[in-house]
Amino acid sequence: MRIISYNVNGIRAAIGKGLIEWMKTDPADIICLQETKAARDNVDHKLFNDLGYDDYWFSAQKKGYSGVAVFTKIKPDHVEYGTGHKVSDDEGRVIQLDFGDVRLINAYFPSGTTGDERQTFKYVWLDEFYVYLEQLKKKIPKLIVCGDYNIAHQDIDIHDPKGNKKSSGFLPEEKEWMTRLFGNGWIDTFRTFHPEPHRYSWWSQRFPSVRLNNKGWRIDYINATSALKGQLLAADIYPDVKHSDHCPVYLELKP
Repeated sequence: MRIISYNVNGIRAAIGKGLIEWMKTDPADIICLQETKAARDNVDHKLFNDLGYDDYWFSAQKKGYSGVAVFTKIKPDHVEYGTGHKVSDDEGRVIQLDFGDVRLINAYFPSGTTGDERQTFKYVWLDEFYVYLEQLKKKIPKLIVCGDYNIAHQDIDIHDPKGNKKSSGFLPEEKEWMTRLFGNGWIDTFRTFHPEPHRYSWWSQRFPSVRLNNKGWRIDYINATSALKGQLLAADIYPDVKHSDHCPVYLELKP
């Protein structure tokens, strides 16, 4: 089972930059997208169906905002939309698919970069999601949570840790949330295979030189519960794929 997680920063814009052509190369069996900024009816989803993917969407009520989608060549046994937390679900942040005894959760975590109000919402969302995952893990031990977490966990995950110590996405409370997650039965699958530095998944668009000089953040993850540890085969980040200010992250596991 090959999984990709990718914040496309607008699926229609990404299609215009060659997303479909890249998908034709068969990069994964399951592709989880975040920040689609579109409803299914606003996109020619036949483009994905013609490549052998079934498509599942959970879009925000607000047009052109947030939203997640999953394109899969493996038929899911069950699809669940949202987590039951109204504000999160109104923003189309989580979609869940079951494949056998594995549940794949595609999540677009909130950003706090627009100010204190959204940063406060982010903390509430993180707390609610953590409790949700803990309860779900008791029923379904094999969980994968992929997506744009909007958090760089450690100094190795950001090009300038000192300069960003007060930046949303690298605040002490956010990093502590990740530490608590990994300390409670979750695996950072990328770091399992890649302990090396300078591996990032997002680069600011404010200055073109940022991506060129690899001044990035690793804020996109495919994390798995420890029950899946024996099934992990490979993980990677694909910085040369450029349809967005993010790039795809990858996980391969035994079915």
